[in-house]
Amino acid sequence: MSFDFKQKYLILISFFLALSLFGCLPRQEVIKKGGEEVPPSPLLSGATEGQGKMGKILMVIAPNNFRDEEYQKPKAVLENAGYQIVTASKGAQVAKGMLGAVVNVDLDLAQVKIGDYVAVVFIGGSGASVYFDDQIVLNLAKEAVSQGKVVGAICIAPSILANAGILKGKNATSFSSGAENLKAKGVNYTGQSVTADGKIVTANGPEAAEAFGQKILEILRNF
Repeated sequence: MSFDFKQKYLILISFFLALSLFGCLPRQEVIKKGGEEVPPSPLLSGATEGQGKMGKILMVIAPNNFRDEEYQKPKAVLENAGYQIVTASKGAQVAKGMLGAVVNVDLDLAQVKIGDYVAVVFIGGSGASVYFDDQIVLNLAKEAVSQGKVVGAICIAPSILANAGILKGKNATSFSSGAENLKAKGVNYTGQSVTADGKIVTANGPEAAEAFGQKILEILRNF
């Protein structure tokens, strides 16, 4: 065996070893920036962010005077658990809270398709009264229940559910000003900070906002 043949043999063996080694590694795209090779970001390499992996949740707020904490705290709880929040309102691209929060609206209520969501949450604040007799909103609440979605309402928003007829015979709570309306609609008013009955979760106000979000998350995980 000549020296040249030995060299060729060793080069050939090294080549096949290299192929076998790199064949076991995941393939990645290479991005060039400023003449330098830069590793791909997780999104470009096909990885997904945690947010949204569990499904989408619709949060309904009034165009004006929704209660800030009742939106922000449950939203944070659910987003941290991997859900994507879609914010809907009526006739507004930007909604304003009672305490000064400004929220970009993702969707008009007339465009909502309940089948896209695992849960629908109605946020309170004085502005929520605009939905008490709004047929689009009442129908969304009824459709959510008929499709087996988790449904939440806080502060005065449980009156939306009561007016839609989906709380009759069920345990529920609300801000104290809504108690009589709930009772008149056949609801077993509990007066608790948070009440769950099946897949329906209600809460009585901003102090219960985080616990409200946690209870919705618990129900989602159990069904």
